[in-house]
Amino acid sequence: MLKAGRTHRLTVSRITEHGLYLQDEEQQEVLLPNRYTSLTDQVGDEKEVFVYHDSEDRLVATTETPTIRVGEAAALKVVDKTVHGAFLDWGLVGKDLFLPNRNQQGGILAGHSYIVYAYEDNITGRCVATTKLKSFIDNELISVNVRDEVDVLIASESPIGYRVIVNNRHWGMIYRNQLFRPVQIGERAKGYVRRITEDGRIDISLQQQGFAQVKDSVEVLRALLREHDGFLPINDNSDPQEVARLTQMSKKVFKRCLGMLLKNREVEQTEEGIKQIRA
Repeated sequence: MLKAGRTHRLTVSRITEHGLYLQDEEQQEVLLPNRYTSLTDQVGDEKEVFVYHDSEDRLVATTETPTIRVGEAAALKVVDKTVHGAFLDWGLVGKDLFLPNRNQQGGILAGHSYIVYAYEDNITGRCVATTKLKSFIDNELISVNVRDEVDVLIASESPIGYRVIVNNRHWGMIYRNQLFRPVQIGERAKGYVRRITEDGRIDISLQQQGFAQVKDSVEVLRALLREHDGFLPINDNSDPQEVARLTQMSKKVFKRCLGMLLKNREVEQTEEGIKQIRA
């Protein structure tokens, strides 16, 4: 069934002067306007499109990729405000995402970005946004496990770290002592589940744990050496903050990586830093 705010894989059913009509398995049709088509398109071709409501409340398709879809959270910029609500840039040319007044929490200012969740309005069927996240993001039934790779959206900052949205479904936390690179509110990143507590808290790291983390970090260290002409001004006695600044690794991980490179005779360590051994 065709629904707004979602990506569909559809079949070209007919070609008209206005564009292509695409059909789903239930023979429902939606127009893909001419600006998204080419002369090579033929009846029977399959196309992956995003479906949304146009200004006249009709379903229409686009080949553009939106920043957010139904069931997802993202940081979106307010491009306009009216008495009825705000309009957000979600990556579609000529069409903004509506954020109704009833879905706004706190003041909303044009030109500012906010963390929002997109959902299908059960009355209009339209895809709309909300800044009231509690109805959609929770930890009541956790669907991730320790060591899982997850999608992370940086949602807010606190004295102890950053609150994040995990897989568009759960709340998580990245603690400051687990951060080895700067992050920004609204940034999307790959993360890893470090711990799930008995009371349902999810601790997240931006680095893998254990051997997998070291294996990946060794490649990072090799790449950094290549980028800096085979020399880095740090060694196993360097300050942890300096190590994190140069490598985005903890001192512990850096030392394990350095140990592997020393064992493989890929680098040598001096008082000034580590130097790549040329083959």
